[in-house]
Amino acid sequence: MKVFTCLLAILPAVPAMAGDLHLADRQCRSVHLAYDAPPAAWATIEVTPTRSAPGTYFCALGFSRGYLGMQELADGKKVILFSVWDSPDPDNKTDRPEDTAESRRAGVVRVGEGVREKRFGGEGTGSQSFFDYGWSLEKPVRFAVHAAADGGLTTFTGYFYDASRRKWQLMTSVRTATRGTLTGLYSFIEDFRRNHESARQIRRASFTDGWVREAGGSWQPMIEARFTADATPAATIDAGPAENGFFLQTGGATANEHVPLGQPLHRPQPPRAAPAMAMPADPGPVR
Repeated sequence: MKVFTCLLAILPAVPAMAGDLHLADRQCRSVHLAYDAPPAAWATIEVTPTRSAPGTYFCALGFSRGYLGMQELADGKKVILFSVWDSPDPDNKTDRPEDTAESRRAGVVRVGEGVREKRFGGEGTGSQSFFDYGWSLEKPVRFAVHAAADGGLTTFTGYFYDASRRKWQLMTSVRTATRGTLTGLYSFIEDFRRNHESARQIRRASFTDGWVREAGGSWQPMIEARFTADATPAATIDAGPAENGFFLQTGGATANEHVPLGQPLHRPQPPRAAPAMAMPADPGPVR
């Protein structure tokens, strides 16, 4: 899977080049919501997939050092995925996980029960974890990410709410040398199968009830986002308001009927002052 397109979520849409025209026939265009949110210790959002296809990633919460969401794999299997990049090394930019110095590797300090963890490459390097979870269309899944600073290190922890067991499922806690908050928050939909057939299949989800909480502060709703996309020159994309949030759609016969690419979106201020669902217990420092 190539998730490097998610980095474009915090940038304006990239103009298409003539040499990229074949991509529109091969794959759906990756579409993003870049949120206007302060640096945070906690972020949470609910994702409701309504159209999917094999080879789809619905990123619930991306941030400057990683991303959390759910996948439908090429064989139709459903999983939750949480990834954190290694600490950047300007003198050794590599996509091979074995080439990253031990001192710069994202250190896994907790692994949730039933979670598979491994190193990854191909889009930078880092640690990623998987949990088999049969999510369904039209059923929301809530996600949460926590960041805890400890000196020059930060521990990022990913969770999702397992409705079948009525509990928060820990993915992993991963420590890396970086700033101690969640910054650059975004969501996106990506087609990672990219086999020409996949470009003709619609992918759609709603991203709703998003909140952030600064360290020691109160919850703030994510009510502003910007619609962006990668450089794939496909016009089959759309975004707009959804109840208590926003939606993204890409591929197939999608038409841009709501918000133009690059434009801001706004949702009304929610009536309550905190997420409807209680967050997991603060994981606290790792020693």
